[in-house]
Amino acid sequence: MSSAFEVVDAFADLDLSYLEQPLAADDWRMASNPAERSDEVGKVRDASPEEVESALAAATPWIASPRERATILERAAELYERDFGEILAILAREAGKNLLDAVGEIREAVDFLYYYARQARQLELTPRGCFACISPWNFPLAIFTGQIAGALAAGNAVIAKPAEQSPLVAAKGIALLHEAGVPLTALQFLPGDGPAVGSRLTSDKRIAGVAFTGGTDTARVIQRNMATHLTPGAPLIAETGGLNAMIVDSTALHEQAVRDVLASAFQSAGQRCSALRCLYIQEDVKTDFLVMLQGAMDELRLGDPWLLGTDVGPVIDTDAAADIQSYIDAARAEGRLLKQLEAPEGGHFIGPAAIAVDGIDDLEREIFGPVLHIATYRAEELDAVIEAINRRGYGLTFGLHTRIDDRVQHIVDRVHAGNLYVNRNQIGAIVASQPFGGEGLSGTGPKAGGPDYVPRFAAPVTAAATAEPTEPGQGDDSADIEALQHRLAACSTPRMPAKGTDMPGPTGESHRLYHVPRPPLLCLGPGPEAAGEQRRQVEALGGTAIVVDGAVAPDRLERLEGFSAALWWGGEAHARALAAALAKREGPIVPLLTGAPDRAHVSHERHVCVDITASGGNAQLLASVR
Repeated sequence: MSSAFEVVDAFADLDLSYLEQPLAADDWRMASNPAERSDEVGKVRDASPEEVESALAAATPWIASPRERATILERAAELYERDFGEILAILAREAGKNLLDAVGEIREAVDFLYYYARQARQLELTPRGCFACISPWNFPLAIFTGQIAGALAAGNAVIAKPAEQSPLVAAKGIALLHEAGVPLTALQFLPGDGPAVGSRLTSDKRIAGVAFTGGTDTARVIQRNMATHLTPGAPLIAETGGLNAMIVDSTALHEQAVRDVLASAFQSAGQRCSALRCLYIQEDVKTDFLVMLQGAMDELRLGDPWLLGTDVGPVIDTDAAADIQSYIDAARAEGRLLKQLEAPEGGHFIGPAAIAVDGIDDLEREIFGPVLHIATYRAEELDAVIEAINRRGYGLTFGLHTRIDDRVQHIVDRVHAGNLYVNRNQIGAIVASQPFGGEGLSGTGPKAGGPDYVPRFAAPVTAAATAEPTEPGQGDDSADIEALQHRLAACSTPRMPAKGTDMPGPTGESHRLYHVPRPPLLCLGPGPEAAGEQRRQVEALGGTAIVVDGAVAPDRLERLEGFSAALWWGGEAHARALAAALAKREGPIVPLLTGAPDRAHVSHERHVCVDITASGGNAQLLASVR
């Protein structure tokens, strides 16, 4: 265990020798501290086109037994913990993480390694080949490590591209994975920006799949690249953020709710995809609640994230700070700014802000920073609020504060979100306890840190034996599309099932994972035999399938509504045309499945976490409270 003095030494004099690449050039760039722009943390040289090609040529699936892979991933977890002091320092200086967030980030990365190692031992999986793992800057170690560990656990090779804002901590993680025993050919590191590195990786036929966390628009670009260049059916595992809401009703305990609103909206300077963006307060308690909330905001301390007393650190860079402050200034000019704290000088600091809105429809986009939008609602408008939240199409996290048990059930049954939190904050999902991921515009699934994640990195069961040798010719469109649209529209929206899977978790909380059928999957065959087998496989997993009679021209899939995936087990040429058509769609990402579906293809995973200690008092006396 390092002493406090050793941690400070690591902070002052980081060992970044593992960043020195053999082909050093003059085009190194400096990584600076977002809390103090003059503090140069380290240097990085972005991968050249030649190095991207070399990495693709050298990538080789990890030829080792599941037991050996698991042992090495567990050894990597031990090394992460061994070097915690240096990692804390890099997270603080490069990513602006305060110590609370940095400790949580290391903990999550270590949990991913242990959990996916356990799955490697338990599952018999065949690797797909080489995965491109493209990670964000807001969790530059945890998400980066989780994507890599999931792909490696299934035996794949991985080419890892971190966000350009946070290559140093990613390089540290790569160095520790290699030290643990992951072969160089099974794990390679390519720092650089999206157009230069990410686009090349997602457009190369040697890539068997992509894991991505970032913006929805970027995910669509990746899907189009994959549809054009990769093998049809190559998986895109994407988590793409959200417009997350919380409802606080008139029975909520104000002290608990205010505590959780502050953490959900402003911890990590609001730079979490799970962060609270729109708070709905029942109008009966609005005045008192806002007084307490604004008073609690005054207690937040902004500043150097390395100091223990800091609650809110900087946002990631100049562009982010300018965009967020411009948005807040516009709200101030319109008279909607309720409060903003003063920000320190010298770094990319934004004072946490509260802005009045009529509802979630007023949020044109996600503001990725410490900005909380606040709306009110009347008791009789509760269902309309839920409908408005669902209508926006995002579905990552949702929070609720109430002491009425049947209200909890009523709302949880209706909200379309991957992670629902009751009487607690809505950030900080725990691996294996609260599997994390969204639906709709918030991601494809399966959930990270959940039972269905690693299997998605494995090769699916082949279905070629059931496919007919012929496929539709150019322009063949014998299916009745209008009738098919009516069949899709007639499908009812599934509700939360009565029973879920209990997950382990801290004492005092309930953790339950539910599998809710997605909208129907289209069974395209080719031919009735293959389409019938597709339907049987989907229904065996608890999903809904619609067999399409006749051939569907690919461009018809661009406009068809109400389905979540298409299955095609025929030739590659038609598969590529189908994938390209699906990639042109607006809205949620819709995949093409060229093999057997898995459980996460046919069902949304929804996790419900309830603080069962938080109701307080005799809740039965509140049964009729509105």
